[in-house]
Amino acid sequence: MADSGLEEAIRVAGGITELARRIGISQLSVSNWDRVPAGRILSVEAATGVPRAILRPDLYRERLDQRDEIEAARAQEYALLAVLLARAPDAALLERIAGLRGAATPLGMAHAALAQAAGEASADRIKFEFFDLFIGVGRGELLPYGSYYLTGFLNERPLARLRADLRSLGIERVEEQHEPEDHAAILCEIMARLIDGEFSATAEQQQHVFKKHLAPWIGRFFADLEAAKGADFYRHVGAVGHLFIEIETEAFALAS
Repeated sequence: MADSGLEEAIRVAGGITELARRIGISQLSVSNWDRVPAGRILSVEAATGVPRAILRPDLYRERLDQRDEIEAARAQEYALLAVLLARAPDAALLERIAGLRGAATPLGMAHAALAQAAGEASADRIKFEFFDLFIGVGRGELLPYGSYYLTGFLNERPLARLRADLRSLGIERVEEQHEPEDHAAILCEIMARLIDGEFSATAEQQQHVFKKHLAPWIGRFFADLEAAKGADFYRHVGAVGHLFIEIETEAFALAS
């Protein structure tokens, strides 16, 4: 029998099939859960809006009371980018994004612009936009992979080095994941989990992953997304990502 957190996520999503679709795994995998697995909490939270403290109170209630607000905001930013880069948002996620509020800072204003775009967009139109940008007939306008940005080819040495570093942290690829680990969505999800504590890592290890595997290229990817010909809604995603990575880069530089 599913626990209350999983039942709430299924209810909000509109069923097991829809929850599985939103987080990009098979219906059978979700059907076999008796509670949300630790490795899927952020994805389910981002896809449904159900707080992690409800999804898994055994892991998060005490931690959320004690966590630094900045760290929480960083993890949530990465999680949002991960979800938007992994698949086109549905109507429910667009409604949640439309509720974002931004402070009077460059990143806050980028959030406000993204929220406005989400409120004006249709899920069907964004689905076509996502296809043209990242999938395409043959290939999309952009290739969101570290190996491609760093070498001009897919599945090259940067991916092998990333996999070695992830193994050293005890992070393994799940069966349902078909994209290589250097996909921008997967790297953002990994950073969210490192910050959140789902993946056990020191601050130095978190910094190493960012500096070695994101900083050399992902800012350029977000800038390209912001300027892409086929990007309407997604140019705002690019703007948020570009500004956020600049902030992360500066913060990690100061911490060195």
